[in-house]
Amino acid sequence: MKIVIAPDSFKESLSAEEVANAIAQGFSQIFSDVEFDLVPVADGGEGTTDALVAATQGQMHIERVVDPLGRPIDAHWGMLGNSDGDLSVAVIETASASGLERLTTQERDPLHATSRGTGQLILKALDQGAKRIILGLGGSATNDGGMGLLSALGVGFFDAAGNPLPEGGAALEHLSRIDCSTLDPRVKGTEFLVACDVDNPLLGKRGASAIFGPQKGATPAMVEQLDRALARFADISESVLGKSERELAGAGAAGGLGFGLVQFLNARLAPGINLVLDAVNFDRRVSGADLVVTGEGRIDGQSLGGKTPVGVARWAKQHQVPVIAFCGSIGESAEKVHDLGIDALFSVVPGVSTLEQALEEAGPNLQRCAEQVARLLKIGSVALSSI
Repeated sequence: MKIVIAPDSFKESLSAEEVANAIAQGFSQIFSDVEFDLVPVADGGEGTTDALVAATQGQMHIERVVDPLGRPIDAHWGMLGNSDGDLSVAVIETASASGLERLTTQERDPLHATSRGTGQLILKALDQGAKRIILGLGGSATNDGGMGLLSALGVGFFDAAGNPLPEGGAALEHLSRIDCSTLDPRVKGTEFLVACDVDNPLLGKRGASAIFGPQKGATPAMVEQLDRALARFADISESVLGKSERELAGAGAAGGLGFGLVQFLNARLAPGINLVLDAVNFDRRVSGADLVVTGEGRIDGQSLGGKTPVGVARWAKQHQVPVIAFCGSIGESAEKVHDLGIDALFSVVPGVSTLEQALEEAGPNLQRCAEQVARLLKIGSVALSSI
């Protein structure tokens, strides 16, 4: 019997790797002859690097880069492994260097925040020989259209007087010239895959500034200013590159970083969970499995939009493999996940508890719940064999 265990993290309590181990320990109490394949995953947001490095036995790297306000910090990225020992695929989370998590609420400043630190991580990955780079866009603190990232890679941005633009999205309002001749030549031979789970265009009422700017500290006046600046960025870049990606679904992700990556680096945007499952060879690993177990901290109606459990279930159903999901809490409309491939859903919280208790006891609760589910599966297999 083969069981593939492919969960996301339980936010604020367990990493995806810890979740997978707890489930395996619970099942092992009942099934001694099972082959477990632990595949901790994520959907492109927080924890993606950790999950992919763990699932592929890759390498984690820590680098000195700058945060959204230009201060030196240590940020992480990963180089993935595979059965051939080829470590040419890197994974980088924008949030690691350029995320809101790097700032206090009072420090949020979308007019001046820069994505340069993420570009510096890309350079480090290129130095290590990466030929494919997976970028997760979740949690960005920036609204600079990727100017900071691109500057780190060598692209020049200048005002009408020929001066380099300062950092931040507001500066793009004064953009006059872009010089791509100094772009790091290694970029041309690198494939950029971007985990993007939003469909917002770059500009307008559904654009980067209007939708995501306020959570980064933008006032209504700032939103208008930043939208004008990004429009200027789009106009100049289109005149230089001869193509337009401003209306592309996902161009507005991460303060317009989606636009900058596609426009300048020919990146491909895709649902995060699909990029992750492809990177860990999930299709091969689920083939021939008897059961797939997945999960995340909360499953509800929002899970339908491409979160990890539903993504895992869709891939598993291509091989007609049944799917069980564990979660910390079951929210409104969670039952709809059954139509998308999750055959059974279990909350691991055993009774009434505070949020703090649920988070603290997540590991033991998950292992205990997994054991009880395994007992039920064993009863079912015995009953079926007697028919």
